[in-house]
Amino acid sequence: MKALTWHGKSDIRCERVDDPTIEADRDIIIELTACAICGSDIHLMGGFVPDMHAHDVLGHETIG
Repeated sequence: MKALTWHGKSDIRCERVDDPTIEADRDIIIELTACAICGSDIHLMGGFVPDMHAHDVLGHETIG
């Protein structure tokens, strides 16, 4: 699937990532029709979150 991924300060890319998997009994996978980053992701783009690693997936504002 395609996803927005973080690669460093001001370096956000759209690239292919592994498809999601069910990991717990209460997990679900939905087919998305649209996705975007939100205002809180601006902190990630600016490099203000020290736990970010290259290829981390962004975007939690989904429509499915």
